[in-house]
Amino acid sequence: MHGAPRLTFPCASEYLWRTREKAYEDHRRKVQSAQPLVDTRAPLTFHHLQLKLKRLKLEEERLSVIQRDNRLLLEKVASVMRTRRQTDGKNDSTHRSRN
Repeated sequence: MHGAPRLTFPCASEYLWRTREKAYEDHRRKVQSAQPLVDTRAPLTFHHLQLKLKRLKLEEERLSVIQRDNRLLLEKVASVMRTRRQTDGKNDSTHRSRN
């Protein structure tokens, strides 16, 4: 490997120098081919936990209460419109001062 630094101190033998050089090259190769060990994928999702049935049931009940209240209000407004006459905004009484 051309980027490997050379040892500055002389080795006792050529064999020892080559052994250390080979070990260092193996180390550099392993570092280059290292893969990350941290799992960064999203966790598994369980569909029976993702679909919140209790929340759906409460939402459905809330909407049914709103629908019932709206129907009752509509019936009351319709009853008022049928039974009472509409005023035209004219007041026949004369204005009298209290002073």
